[in-house]
Amino acid sequence: MEALKQGSDALFILLGGIMVLAMHAGFAFLELGTVRKKNQVNALVKILVDFSVSAVAYFFVGYSVAYGTSFFVSAETLAAKNGYELVKFFFLLTFAAAIPAIISGGIAERARFYPQLIATAVIVGLVYPFFEGIVWNQAWGVQAWIKAQTGDEFHDFAGSVVVHAVGGWIALPAVLLLGARSNRYRKDGAVSAHPPSNIPFLALGAWILTVGWFGFNVMSAQTIDKISGLVAVNSLMAMVGGTLVTLILGRNDPGFVHNGPLAGLVAVCAGSDLMHPLGALVVGGIAGAIFVVMFTLTQNRWKIDDVLGVWPLHGLCGAWGGVAAGLFGSKALGGLGGVNLSAQLLGTALGVAWALLGGWVIYATLKATMGLRLSQEAEFEGADLSLHRIGATPDREVNW
Repeated sequence: MEALKQGSDALFILLGGIMVLAMHAGFAFLELGTVRKKNQVNALVKILVDFSVSAVAYFFVGYSVAYGTSFFVSAETLAAKNGYELVKFFFLLTFAAAIPAIISGGIAERARFYPQLIATAVIVGLVYPFFEGIVWNQAWGVQAWIKAQTGDEFHDFAGSVVVHAVGGWIALPAVLLLGARSNRYRKDGAVSAHPPSNIPFLALGAWILTVGWFGFNVMSAQTIDKISGLVAVNSLMAMVGGTLVTLILGRNDPGFVHNGPLAGLVAVCAGSDLMHPLGALVVGGIAGAIFVVMFTLTQNRWKIDDVLGVWPLHGLCGAWGGVAAGLFGSKALGGLGGVNLSAQLLGTALGVAWALLGGWVIYATLKATMGLRLSQEAEFEGADLSLHRIGATPDREVNW
């Protein structure tokens, strides 16, 4: 029976890793459908290469920072327990690699390619796993300190704060330091509309992310004996809550509607193992409202050109998810208990502060040393032709 349990656990978390890996296709197509046609190839290449750089950085450095585990041992040791520790690394890598995939959407259409790869390596190797280790591995005594202050540890079951808020708040300094895309905002206050280039691809990306998210949340249990149908149904209810609220507040806009389920799912990650499904529905609905209102404010009033709205979607909805776990996870609001609002506020604030600091240091350093932004000519031509030498749908015929 023990051998069967080990094999089942390895398969369980492997399937979770595969589902979250598939979510990276969702990130790619969400960005591809949102950016203009001259930057579609770049969106696809960025996500794939960012993932590859993340894998190397996390394998050699990041996983050790978070969990104190090194892979510099024999293959025989690594293969123990059906290779469970290896597939656990694979599963957690797909989470870590989501950070640069999130940032990619905010800095799209005007960021240079190779400086961003350097940022990816540093973020996934050091910045993200430092906070990951604090929350999920009791590193550096921070969780013990939070418990001593509030009575409970900071609870983040599947990464509302650890993954999404951290990714969104790292992206904010990058977006601000890059500045808006050329001709996005005029001196007279007018805003140039940059509508999505391909709604079907945007919708495909949202659907891939939504389906993969059930691996993201449910498989965060990490062993099959801890699997919970409550996590699955809470994820479902938050998804539909986000969708319906963005439909209403976004006035049928397909861009808002397809980001709605993502907003709900971002917010429910932290407390998906504790909430009642009705609480999850409310949490997802509030997240949908946050996204519509804050995306509109950042783009139109504050003139922050966050192309995919990753700061409202991941940064703010992720932070809301951390706080919401303390509210709707409590027994008073139908949850299972074991959390409190003070611990959630404290842990969320620490995550936001660490992400902001890391983002500013990394991107300010890169801007000062290498430059972050494409040249004006390259941006006008588009990253596809200026960097990759081919468009998404080349019109040229072969000429001999």
